[in-house]
Amino acid sequence: MTTIKTQDLVMKSILGKLYVQVLLAVILGAIVGVVAPETGAALKPIGDAFIKLIKMLLAPVIFLTVVSGIARMENMKELGRVGFWALIYFEVVSTLALVIGLVVVDVFKPGAGMNIDVATLDSSSLSTYTSAAKHSSFMDFLMGIIPDTIIDAFAKGNILQILLFSILLGIALAQVGPRAKPFVDALDSLMQGMFRIVNMVMRLAPLGAFGAIAFTIGKYGFGSLFSLGKLMACVYLTCAVFVIFVLGPICRYSGFSLWKFLRFIKEELFTVLGTSSSESVLPQMISKMEKAGVSKPVAGMIIPSGLTFNPDGQAIYYTIAAIFIAQATNTPLTLADQLIVLVVLMFTSKGSAGVTGSGFIILAATLASLGTIPVAGMVLLLGVDRFMSEARAITNTIGNGVGTMAIAKWVGALDSEKMHRALNGEDEPKQPEPLPLPKTGQARPAAITEGISPSPT
Repeated sequence: MTTIKTQDLVMKSILGKLYVQVLLAVILGAIVGVVAPETGAALKPIGDAFIKLIKMLLAPVIFLTVVSGIARMENMKELGRVGFWALIYFEVVSTLALVIGLVVVDVFKPGAGMNIDVATLDSSSLSTYTSAAKHSSFMDFLMGIIPDTIIDAFAKGNILQILLFSILLGIALAQVGPRAKPFVDALDSLMQGMFRIVNMVMRLAPLGAFGAIAFTIGKYGFGSLFSLGKLMACVYLTCAVFVIFVLGPICRYSGFSLWKFLRFIKEELFTVLGTSSSESVLPQMISKMEKAGVSKPVAGMIIPSGLTFNPDGQAIYYTIAAIFIAQATNTPLTLADQLIVLVVLMFTSKGSAGVTGSGFIILAATLASLGTIPVAGMVLLLGVDRFMSEARAITNTIGNGVGTMAIAKWVGALDSEKMHRALNGEDEPKQPEPLPLPKTGQARPAAITEGISPSPT
């Protein structure tokens, strides 16, 4: 009887973990998508609703975290150092991701032998992406960081615009000094409330993952996976190689284990697996980085900006997809042509966000600007793009988290002791409760009287 009760308790403990619930939801969603495709396709609103709930919280969480964190900084030079190292890290690591993607696609040649005639491709389904790409340039992207109005930035949920305003306001409040303290304290209290809401919403992650996976399998089916399986294998393999052989050494150099870090953010990774969006865990990642010892302003700055400036998974996908289209359509590319693709993607890839499907617009804009690879060839990717988004989103999330920890370590904004406790799964040490003061006429406790020298007589 005792054994049965113990087993029940163990089972409840396992099923009570969010990442287990999300994993089960993903499996159930896949089963529904296979067994009842129409029903699965109809479950899209469930996944969309969860993403909308998360997006509802992004603006206030970023604003409150960044403003309250920067406003309490005593040295503004530290902020400049963080931004400088972050930009260098983002550019170097995302370029490495592009290069690795290029090497893998050249070695395995997933598009070779397909012999697709571009003239036979129906590119009408790409109109949404190509029309958006026509209005997209790197200068437009830079200008888009500056909001027309503050209200407009929050209304549209533009992460970079909100981040820019939050940094400026945080600096201004820090310059105001003690007079701004009541306002900053109020922002802190509001931020705690927002994270409570985030925790409530994250309990719905299994439902969101179930709906998203059921829709994906129900709408596109497993058949599309096999037709372009080699391309998918290349993307997943390259993402794994990047995480192990690029992010792994960065973790080691920064003083922590990649495996322990992955275990630390496992709930977020399973949520990303289900929703295919790195944006869906942005508030949780900020909170997790703070728990791992990263200072609040650094976590608040790097996690949101990393979505746009450090899309490692997207970068891998861009080079593989571009060269795959050239291989499939028998478009000859010299080494110089491939290097040009790489250089252009170093700039255009910075415009991608954490939302599913945004990479397609960036890829369309890149191919259109190159002129050597047919944009119509993107039709070949439509059937399997959604199945590769999980690998991209998970790699983006891991890369963003590792980058935040590494940059914080380099600029001295990482509490190493707190980091090791968090990654080892240890609880925060409790502060000892103060001993009660003795009542009048009562002897002092030994802990208080020890070490007190008698008064001189």
